Amino acid sequence: MSATTVRHATQLLPRCGTTGIGSLPHTQLELGLQAALQVDIPYLPQLPNGNPHEFMIASAIERLPGLRVDADGGVVIDADEWKAQRDAFEQELESALASRELGAFEPTPQGCRAWNPFLFEVEARRLALAKVQIAGPATVRWVAKTSTGEVASDVPELDRQIYRLILARAVAMVRRVRRAGATPLCYLDEPGLYALDRRDPRHLMVLQELRLLIVALQNEGALVGLHCCGNTDWAALLDLGLNLISVDARLSLDAFLDTGEALFRYFDGGGALSLGIIPTDLSSTWSVEELVDAVETSLRATFKDPRTFAEVAGRSLLTPACGLAMRSVPDAEAIFDQLRDAQRRFKALIAPAPTGEA
Repeated sequence: MSATTVRHATQLLPRCGTTGIGSLPHTQLELGLQAALQVDIPYLPQLPNGNPHEFMIASAIERLPGLRVDADGGVVIDADEWKAQRDAFEQELESALASRELGAFEPTPQGCRAWNPFLFEVEARRLALAKVQIAGPATVRWVAKTSTGEVASDVPELDRQIYRLILARAVAMVRRVRRAGATPLCYLDEPGLYALDRRDPRHLMVLQELRLLIVALQNEGALVGLHCCGNTDWAALLDLGLNLISVDARLSLDAFLDTGEALFRYFDGGGALSLGIIPTDLSSTWSVEELVDAVETSLRATFKDPRTFAEVAGRSLLTPACGLAMRSVPDAEAIFDQLRDAQRRFKALIAPAPTGEA
């Protein structure tokens, strides 16, 4: 997207709107889906408790030959099975991408139980925006290993095939959301980018591949976000052409804002901030008021002009800091209650000051 197009696209976002990152702790599909629909931008819930194939890595590369998923969601790619089937699978991928017939690469009920029910709700509720998410290609290839102990990114043909599988699945997902009548908001979940190092030529290639994936999704009519719950080389990500960048407000916001010209180029071009404002680590103590005050202080220190502050803050989305699969259902409900409280306080920051009576 051009800067003008990005700016227009992000104007579709509700002011200080709420959404979720992805996973929920519910074991019952109906309850998880209802929870994911009770935010300003409803999102596709991933429900890995009791179904490890819904953990982020496994879900992103389901159907990859040789994929093995353990009870905790860990993945291993059987090297012999992958080698035996890689050529046939590559032909299927190439044919699907060339013909743009990608239905076979949509999530299956095993990889995401909520996929078809979510699409039904998107269409039935005539949603304007609907969010989906998929593990990003950097994280998947840096985490997944073969049965011989090799990291997937160190096996060139496997590395390339995983990238193209994620491309096919992400495009298939946003295309189906559009067919259901909503504008897709697609987040690439990239926690592995904490290890990004632009001194490594292979990491520079990863950035270029991310850029191509982002453009491909935007060409399908999607707004594209990237979620990294740790610190990373934020300046490198700010120049990828994203519509949104999702950060953990307590852990990463100050480092994100301390990126100089790249930051101002991003916001001047219409990019938006997705603030993981409610921590999902329940071992620490804090109040919602303190969290919002800390974010306000950081944003005002960076965007000193009140109008610029109001524009950036108003364009931001508010989310939990990360997925919630590892929390309990009551904990998740409490976190979303706190998110709504934070939204009320955040909206008050950008509300016009009351005028005096004549």
